Amino acid sequence: MNKKALIKGTLWKFFERAGVFGTQFIVQVILARLLSPSDYGALAIMVIFITISNVLIQTGFSTTLVQRKDIEESDYSSVFWVSLLLSAILYILIYLFSPVIARIYDSPELIWPLRVIAIVLFPGAFNSLQLAKVTKELDFRKIFYSNLSGAVVSGVFGVMIAIRGGGLWALVYQYLVNTVVSCIVMRITVKIDIRFYIDFSRIKVFLSYGWKLIVSGILNTISEQINSILIGYKFSTESLGYYTRGMQFPNYGISIIQDTMTGILLPAISKVQDQKTEAKLLMRNALLISSYLVFPMMGGLAIASGELISVFLTDKWMGCVPYICLFCGVFALYPVHVCNLQTLNALGRSDLFLMLEIIKKVYSISLVIITMLLSDTPLAVVICTLIISPVGWFVNSFPTKKLIDYGFFEQAKDLFPTFINTVIMMIIVYSLSYINIDPHVLLIIKVFIGIISYVLISVITKNKQFYKIKGLLNHVIRVKQGD
Repeated sequence: MNKKALIKGTLWKFFERAGVFGTQFIVQVILARLLSPSDYGALAIMVIFITISNVLIQTGFSTTLVQRKDIEESDYSSVFWVSLLLSAILYILIYLFSPVIARIYDSPELIWPLRVIAIVLFPGAFNSLQLAKVTKELDFRKIFYSNLSGAVVSGVFGVMIAIRGGGLWALVYQYLVNTVVSCIVMRITVKIDIRFYIDFSRIKVFLSYGWKLIVSGILNTISEQINSILIGYKFSTESLGYYTRGMQFPNYGISIIQDTMTGILLPAISKVQDQKTEAKLLMRNALLISSYLVFPMMGGLAIASGELISVFLTDKWMGCVPYICLFCGVFALYPVHVCNLQTLNALGRSDLFLMLEIIKKVYSISLVIITMLLSDTPLAVVICTLIISPVGWFVNSFPTKKLIDYGFFEQAKDLFPTFINTVIMMIIVYSLSYINIDPHVLLIIKVFIGIISYVLISVITKNKQFYKIKGLLNHVIRVKQGD
């Protein structure tokens, strides 16, 4: 693989994620001040059904388009029409069953917002083809333009509706406009010739690989959304609002790194899937670099979560602080999960991917349901998820040990220095909590001291990932100067 192209792709993917999530963060801060936790809880309920539908429509086909080497231009037409048909079927089902869903959650106001937000399935289906094409070509500059445009336009749209008293509808239209604008901008820059043509023999080939990803995607989505489903049903939309907001803050940080690595790792390893040593090197570098950035990010966020909420969202959202702290622990291991699973996809082992997902989801969903039945607080569900996460890492690492000789214990050994550095940094930052000053000032101090202390600890301990990132940045600068 061309190293220059890989670095450029990584850089554009990082800029895209940072730009999108930075914009979304600003928008969500404004909206959170204008809307209530109940509005966000209602959105979370609707997103459950949209997410599951998107797995059925997009997951198997889009990943197959990226992974396979023999993709032809006509394959995009075949996948488009099949995806469009699935979107229509699922939209009709959501439209018809929206009153039932509203009754289950005792929220009659959900009926029409759910029917409107489900329109997102149609542009989302087409955009998944465009994303697959540019991901395969490592042309993440186009994704940067489209997703950032969607985030900005939809953010302005949502804030305007919220200011005018739109309530939940502000979140609904923001969600819908984001996908529509992203799809339109992508269409301008990505050339896909869609014709009225379906090659069922090719669809059959794609499904032979993709159906395992679809099943595993459904299991993964249900596992991720089961908490929202149960909290919304057993408690209240307000409790679900605190839960989703508590998850959203660490998710912003983790997604920048995780999505960058996911977008790069799948096509990169796919191109060297027959070279065991090269595949291991790519996965190991992705794992170490992403964890070096994510560990301190999650640790620092957990320590500074109280000041963060007080400053940005006001005290009406302080109920989400415990969720932020717990989710930081959960998300800290996400790069590990992603690197192991994306490596399996890139090596064409969707059968192993499915097997792992079935094993993990059976025990995780069962434990979450049992926890919810025995508990009187939604916090117990997140605690259960935190305990399950390391077990999932252990399970995920079995196939990578056999395929590229990079198993759990070697991964843990590689990550241990970064983990220790993060713990030391957290202790230093936590000690600042006893300073009795304005939350705005304390937040700035914690962020500054956290970054400086982590870098200094990395230099003192001669952390390899620190110098690897430093070298990568120097290489990027040279590449840009060469352009």
